[in-house]
Amino acid sequence: MQRIYDPENLMEGELLQGMLASEGIEAHLVGRDLLGGSGELPIYGLLGLSVENDQAEYARELITAYNAALPLPGDEPDSFPGTLVC
Repeated sequence: MQRIYDPENLMEGELLQGMLASEGIEAHLVGRDLLGGSGELPIYGLLGLSVENDQAEYARELITAYNAALPLPGDEPDSFPGTLVC
């Protein structure tokens, strides 16, 4: 197993874990259970995505592509120009 990425928060970690799973890569979100102790533990470095050694390079490529993606222009609704609606 290799730790390939340190997500900023649990939501990003779970999103990337799901994205990797959709590509056939089983990723483990290391440190998920430590987040409850964030007042006692250091904030950074608790979470990490780990994958099997033979899938590490492909998983890193997928995460790099995800981080480089930009929103498509024109996806915002006409009733809220310039405002992102979730």
